[in-house]
Amino acid sequence: MIDPVKTHRDGPVLQVTLDRPKANAIDLATSRIMGDVFAAFRDDADLRVAIVTGGGDKFFCPGWDLKAAADGDAVDGDYGVGGFGGLQELPDLNKPIIAAVNGIACGGGLELALSADIILAADHASFALPEIRSGTVADAASVKLPKRIPYHIAMELLFTGRWFDVEEAHRWGLVNEIVPQAQLMERAWQMARLLASGPPLVYAAIKEITRHAEDHNFQDTMDMITGRKFKTVDRLYSSEDQLEGAKAFAEKRDPVWKGR
Repeated sequence: MIDPVKTHRDGPVLQVTLDRPKANAIDLATSRIMGDVFAAFRDDADLRVAIVTGGGDKFFCPGWDLKAAADGDAVDGDYGVGGFGGLQELPDLNKPIIAAVNGIACGGGLELALSADIILAADHASFALPEIRSGTVADAASVKLPKRIPYHIAMELLFTGRWFDVEEAHRWGLVNEIVPQAQLMERAWQMARLLASGPPLVYAAIKEITRHAEDHNFQDTMDMITGRKFKTVDRLYSSEDQLEGAKAFAEKRDPVWKGR
């Protein structure tokens, strides 16, 4: 059996490639594998950034594997520790995730990309949420998309299921950059190495704060920060890295982040 999820580790960066020909669709078993991979990434102190992409140059991911569903995979089955695709519901994932969208990203595949912090897309990538056409709901996208792009655009895409190209995705701020197909992974690794050189404890605090702020008002979130009620913020404010940042600034040198 061919491994549907391939990993490549280089220093503090992990590349996770969903590779299930012909289209990189996700069944229950693959989702559980992805969850285990991303949980291991989360828990490995030596890994700082992950890239998620698809195998080949046509599909990033079309979402749920309908053939597997026809063979008995339940749509409400066990997706694993991280929910569908391993990222959507993985708790305490406080490291940067980059999605390198190498082709079609529709349905759950677009939802997988939305679970990343930065989205780079090849110049031929295309997107859709076609669940409406089969009488079901794009559940995670219904939660996330109106918070990522203008509400009325998000609702149109959810209501119609229409396809949109990478230029439109970029126009609405859904993707950070459009990259020529041949240069996509090079750019993703360049971005990953840049982030890996940064302060991991600060990244963790940023991610915990932004998750909380999605569902709470400004003052509540600020009170949590100043009261050191976020575990990542409390750890940061008591860390060697916090002191190192101040020293490096005063000494006019680049800081050396240790993640502690």
